[in-house]
Amino acid sequence: MKPDTVRGHLDALILSVLEHEPLHGYAVMEALRQRSGGALDLPTGTLYPALRRLERSGYVRSEWSTVAGRERRTYRLTAPGRRTLVAERSGWRDFAALIDAVLRPSPTPGVS
Repeated sequence: MKPDTVRGHLDALILSVLEHEPLHGYAVMEALRQRSGGALDLPTGTLYPALRRLERSGYVRSEWSTVAGRERRTYRLTAPGRRTLVAERSGWRDFAALIDAVLRPSPTPGVS
C-alpha cells in the first residue's frame, strides 16, 4: 500500500499501535505491518516525521531506552493521545459508514 493511501489516517494508526505498550520506531513499523497483514509497509521517511509531529502535539512522549542492547527512542501514548485515539476511532467509524453507504451497490431502478 502506498504511503499516500494512509495520508490523513497515519497519526491514528500510530496511536493505535502504541495504545497498549511503548514501542521504538522500528517496532511501530513492524506492528503496523503485522496488524495490516503486510499491507502497511511504511518507509522510515514517513514514520519518523509522523512520530515527531505526534510528540510535538503532546500525543506521544519519547524517551531513550535500551532495547536488545541498543539505545533506541521509545514512544509512549499520553493521556491526550488516548483521547485523540478515541476521537479518531469514532470519526473513522462515521467516515467508513458514509463511504460504505455511497459505494454500496443500490438496486437497479425498475428491477425487482
